[in-house]
Amino acid sequence: MTLLKHRNTRLFLLGALLGLAAFLCIYGVSALNVTNDAFLRGGYVEQDVLQHYAGWLFYRESPLSLPFGFTQRLNWPQGTSIAFTDSIPLFAAFFRLLSPLLPETFQYFGLYTALCFALQGGFAALLLGLFLRRDLLALLGAVPFVISPILLERAFRHTSLAAHFLILAALYYYFLGTRENRYAYKGLFVLNALAITLHPYFVPMTYGVTFALVAGCAWRQRRLARPAAFLAADLAATLLAGWLFGTFSAAGSGAGGAGNEYGYFSMNLNALWNPTSRGVVWSLFLPVQNQVGGNYDGFNYLGLGVLLALLAVAAFAVFCLRRRLPELARRHGWLLFVCACLTVFAVSHVVTANGATLFRFPLPQALVELATTLRSSGRLFWPVYYLLMLAAVAGLARLAGRLRFHGAAAGALALLCLVQLADLSPALAQKAASLRSYVPCETDWATGTTPALCETTDFFEAVRGRYANLLALDPLTRTGMELALWAADEGMNTTDTSVVARYNEALAAQSRQGFWEEVLAGRLRADSLYLTERPETFLQLADAASEQGAWCGALYALPAGADDAEPVLYVIAPGLDNYAHPLATEYSEDFPLRLADYSDDYWYMGVLSLNLSDIGREADENKVVLFYDTPLARRRLKAGSALCREGVRCPILEVDDSDAGWLMVTLETEDARALAGKDLVVE
Repeated sequence: MTLLKHRNTRLFLLGALLGLAAFLCIYGVSALNVTNDAFLRGGYVEQDVLQHYAGWLFYRESPLSLPFGFTQRLNWPQGTSIAFTDSIPLFAAFFRLLSPLLPETFQYFGLYTALCFALQGGFAALLLGLFLRRDLLALLGAVPFVISPILLERAFRHTSLAAHFLILAALYYYFLGTRENRYAYKGLFVLNALAITLHPYFVPMTYGVTFALVAGCAWRQRRLARPAAFLAADLAATLLAGWLFGTFSAAGSGAGGAGNEYGYFSMNLNALWNPTSRGVVWSLFLPVQNQVGGNYDGFNYLGLGVLLALLAVAAFAVFCLRRRLPELARRHGWLLFVCACLTVFAVSHVVTANGATLFRFPLPQALVELATTLRSSGRLFWPVYYLLMLAAVAGLARLAGRLRFHGAAAGALALLCLVQLADLSPALAQKAASLRSYVPCETDWATGTTPALCETTDFFEAVRGRYANLLALDPLTRTGMELALWAADEGMNTTDTSVVARYNEALAAQSRQGFWEEVLAGRLRADSLYLTERPETFLQLADAASEQGAWCGALYALPAGADDAEPVLYVIAPGLDNYAHPLATEYSEDFPLRLADYSDDYWYMGVLSLNLSDIGREADENKVVLFYDTPLARRRLKAGSALCREGVRCPILEVDDSDAGWLMVTLETEDARALAGKDLVVE
């Protein structure tokens, strides 16, 4: 037993060093600098990292509370748990306790990701050590695990989802327990509780493997009470950990932030051999194949080396070990059942292959809403993915060992690693270069912190320190992430929900309605900055806000290389006097109007232009435009004679307000589509 413990310790440490080396080779050391937050503020890979970092910034300045991770400053006044900003609650709570000792700028996301790579290597080596007697073979076999495409795809993108070591650890305990006919491992117990403190998506994965082990042992031992008690106690501990770190916060209940329904972010049937995800091509050799909708989030490419090894092992198993296959299926029947369930859930009821949707199984809406809790279903395939990788690596080593040639197994695994590295080299090179030579990849439309990409106003500099609250009159879907960082830096509260993955939509809508009613009733909050991205919302409130002494207007941005600036935010700033900027337009009777950004079967971007034969209005094609019915639009259009844009004049023939909330304007023009998305002057 002592020799076995020594070997396990040695394998784990060597594997951890391998994983850490892989991290350093790919990402370098810049992310390990805890005062370097440039890649987080700039939206490295995509904007999700802004969400993660903003959650930490708001939480860091919030009072300590139980459960941990709660901040009232975000999604104010209801507040939220940073479990819903994917800010890694366990790490956030730990560093919040240390906050007085930390530098002013501090980020833990690089440390977390490096630790995930180290633990990935450690548990991969332990897992392979159960099947391969030589340490060298186990460490060679761990290489595909530490450069796993699905791990690299999540690192610094959905940072908390880099904890794939949880899956490998669960598989290690499964195979160890199956051999020892045992299920009650302290490490497995802790592992499941740990999963919910990092990211809830790992809970069904680790519990699926745990259930397979416990059910298998109960079946073989013909005992139910003790296995059920272990599983119940483990579940209770996990639920307690989830409560302690805010996963079950009432502020996160409801469907708000869920976005697309279950079935959109599903796994395409070509996922194992399709080398593409968002913005990255993963294979030097295999062609990129088509996907449907959100299949990119169901990315599960195995890599050419693993695919070839898996094919060889599968062929050997079918032709040479077919007599043992039924025995293996019986021994691991519960694990196969769990794998089947996870695969079905990952593929979802919307079955896609390449660029086509093959069919859609009808499901009760209540079941769809429940499954939408884990809407990115393609991720649930990860335990199956790592089992396939394990079968490829361990199976290839054993197959090569049958050749009775010294070093055959090591040579086979080395070849697998070389093919895998060569195949993944385009993605590895891109990852290696991206963080070392990082420049912001997203344009900051709101606060102008990336002037090389976008010219903006100095509005947020002008109002620095004036307000305690940022009140979003609608969800800020385009600028919310950057504004959350700005508000966090300013020590402000924010009502915006764009940074929160789950929230109570009814309460959020009720709060926004309350702010509207306050403005219209003459109770503008002097300590609050009001923002919206929707001109119709702004124009409903601008008259009342202006009468109360607020500066009201539109903030524009001019992207690099563009000819025309475009409005990105509409603001109501109580007490702000005499603000002016070339890229800001103050509200007045001459404030430019815009067509409603509305499209359906007949309207496109506010112009009546589609399928008009269905409703007998062919003569109106491209001649009728749509405006939201706001006080300014009604005054201007009812009294106006023409819409003008850059010297083009379109006489107004009729203004129809028969549809509540809309103004339909018939123009004397051949094609009104040129007016869409443009500032319009009314003569």
